[in-house]
Amino acid sequence: MAKVTVRYWAAAKAAAGVAEEPYEAATLADALGSVRERHPGELTRVLLRCSFLVDGDPVGTRGHETIRLAEGGTVEVLPPFAGG
Repeated sequence: MAKVTVRYWAAAKAAAGVAEEPYEAATLADALGSVRERHPGELTRVLLRCSFLVDGDPVGTRGHETIRLAEGGTVEVLPPFAGG
């Protein structure tokens, strides 16, 4: 398990009630599962619409269970943004 920081932006930050928090997880799927356990409710709904960056790289359509997390890494949770 890697120790990572999950950072929330915009609606995800509002739903989580914090800007970031630490997690221990081997994959992005594991990390997001832990986020859902810690924050049931609105954040779980917001996550359905989010895109993710892992250490600055977009996850895109890759399966979250295939994205390995590195020790000290960062997961950015990005809800859709309005405007351009």
